[in-house]
Amino acid sequence: MRFVVVTGMSGGGKATAVNMLEDEGFYCVDNLPVRLVDKFMELVFRPGSEIEKVVLGLDVRADRSFDNVEEVLATLRDRGYDYEILFMDASDEVLVKRYKETRRAHPMAPDGRVQDGIAREREILRNIKAKADYVIDTSHLLTRDLKQELVRIFVDDAHYNSLMINVMSFGFKNGIPTDADLVFDVRFLPNPYYIEELKEYTGLDEPVHSYVMGFPQTAEFLDRLEDMLSFLIPYYVSEGKNQLVIAVGCTGGHHRSVTIAMEIYDRLKGKGDYGIQLIHRDIH
Repeated sequence: MRFVVVTGMSGGGKATAVNMLEDEGFYCVDNLPVRLVDKFMELVFRPGSEIEKVVLGLDVRADRSFDNVEEVLATLRDRGYDYEILFMDASDEVLVKRYKETRRAHPMAPDGRVQDGIAREREILRNIKAKADYVIDTSHLLTRDLKQELVRIFVDDAHYNSLMINVMSFGFKNGIPTDADLVFDVRFLPNPYYIEELKEYTGLDEPVHSYVMGFPQTAEFLDRLEDMLSFLIPYYVSEGKNQLVIAVGCTGGHHRSVTIAMEIYDRLKGKGDYGIQLIHRDIH
């Protein structure tokens, strides 16, 4: 029996995760009140049950006594029920944006500011997040990326990467990404924008890539940066950080930053106990 408790921040992707796992053959029950969890566990774990994979979604919106969930889950583990906790999260900025796009009130602040509801909910969920077996931050995850990660963990039983690294190119004229942890300015490199035959291309195109990589300072910068990141990343992993955003900026986010971000991604991919993805925020 594999039993997965899925919870997390409202707007963090919990319902999406439950639906995706249901598509992968899990028996799913969502928004079950906390006081009924023990009865549900008794039913699915009873001798002779044909259910082998279960997902239980627990949501603050379904039960305002959610702060009792830790006690309930601890009691169940004492009784011999084995389960895993998947916590779905996203940055406060992304959560606010998602709520504004859907024009929905936050369940923790139905008549107030979305930010206040997020802060209150994050405090309620702080302890259970700390005890979660898996924390997935969906701030920069596409739907297909989330499904791939869930399948990798819960279907393929692959190793869970506690840290997800997002290497992001951006343009300073559009602002520094607010969720960036490390920001690197590559405007010291010659700008392909001023080369007429390169102006309309981007760092994804070979002519621009070759131009940017053709300078000795580019290679030296990447070597030094790779050494620093190789030193830092294991410490982020050991400290339990779930997401690291490495932002690389140039003027417009089309040429130099795209090329350098691609190179960083290629150098870090598959080299450590972390997941990694590449994002070009301003390329279009």
